[in-house]
Amino acid sequence: MNEMQETFIAHLVELRDRLLRAMVALVIVFICLMPWAGEIYDVLAKPMMDTLPEGTHMIATGVVTPFFVPVKVTMMVAFVLALPVVLYQAWAFVAPGLYAHERKLAIPLVAGSTLLFLIGMAFCYFFVFGTVFRFIAEFAPKSIVPAPDIEQYLSFVMSMFIAFGLTFEVPVAVILLVKAGVVTVAKLREIRPYVVVGAFVIAAIITPPDVISQFMLAVPMCLLYELGIMLANMISKPAAEPDYVAPTAVEMDRELDRIEDAEREGK
Repeated sequence: MNEMQETFIAHLVELRDRLLRAMVALVIVFICLMPWAGEIYDVLAKPMMDTLPEGTHMIATGVVTPFFVPVKVTMMVAFVLALPVVLYQAWAFVAPGLYAHERKLAIPLVAGSTLLFLIGMAFCYFFVFGTVFRFIAEFAPKSIVPAPDIEQYLSFVMSMFIAFGLTFEVPVAVILLVKAGVVTVAKLREIRPYVVVGAFVIAAIITPPDVISQFMLAVPMCLLYELGIMLANMISKPAAEPDYVAPTAVEMDRELDRIEDAEREGK
């Protein structure tokens, strides 16, 4: 009992140390970026600013909003930049408890899922935002001068980043389901029509109420689902052939007849 308690306490101490190192890395990056917090927010706001009428600016309705919103954006960027250190600390904590084959699978999955999430955010920033904001600006009545609030803009951007980041995790989810034996590649191909319908339903729920953004989320989701099926089919090993094959009833009868004939000849 004492050994179990000591082991549990040792794991807690190691977990605390790993979390502290990850937090220190995040704080250091955040402090280094803070002098450019305003410029960082300007980069985030560029897709919206490019679609606003000339001379129009975003507004801040709160007293401290012009300070806290850039700080939040800078914290988000700091987390993305410190993510390799955070992931390494998490990996160093769980790796000793994994088998060798689990480590071989976990490393590419963790790296791949991180890269796919960042690609999803980049796709949203460089392609989706410009298209959606341009569509909204063209659709808006001429009597309205848009002046978005920076806090609402940040909330919208964060929700879109998370939506597209998670969407790009579809191949990883498909591979995990196949490797865990929850579903087969053949079953995934069979339910393809339902996945397509589900992708458009999900896109309609979490994206703005315009057809363009829904398509820009649903179509990549479907394509990434197909990519996940291809990768799962490549890494899934075929079932090993059994070393022993049981004889059929006819073969057993023939063998018995052969043994009886051999005994008669021996007599």
